[in-house]
Amino acid sequence: MSEPRPSARGEAAAVDRESASRQDDKLELKVWFRFLSVFKIVESKLRTRLRSNFDISIPRFDVLAILHAHDGPMTMGELSSGLMVTTGNVTGIIDTLIGEGLVSKSTNPADRRSQMIEITPAGRKLFGRIAPPLARWFEEAMSDMTTAEIRELQKLLGKFKSSAGKW
Repeated sequence: MSEPRPSARGEAAAVDRESASRQDDKLELKVWFRFLSVFKIVESKLRTRLRSNFDISIPRFDVLAILHAHDGPMTMGELSSGLMVTTGNVTGIIDTLIGEGLVSKSTNPADRRSQMIEITPAGRKLFGRIAPPLARWFEEAMSDMTTAEIRELQKLLGKFKSSAGKW
């Protein structure tokens, strides 16, 4: 086993479960377990910070983020597709956000059987309050990486996403 590579801050990288696995373990599985462990760490910290600073859950924030980025109202189907979940999973979140005045729901004029969801001014304002700290939190999360390493990670994750989509 080789020596741990110094991080961008000059500290030695800690040995973790994925790195300490057997030499004959499949590399792809090692990468998957590493990816999953990073995701769980980030999700846990993000959940805690969103809840304690803004009293919002990750799923509610995700809905606001998609609606904020979209120009105009979206159907429930479009929103569900953007969130990569079923429409049934989104309904309760939308109802909560409507109750909080952060989104509105109206009948789709093109298809009266479907509903249109739109972010309200209050929802945009909340999103605007969350976005700057969110960016700082992810800067902190990646602070041991150089800008070049972050760009390379983005590129590699894009290739992984593309490859996984073909699976």
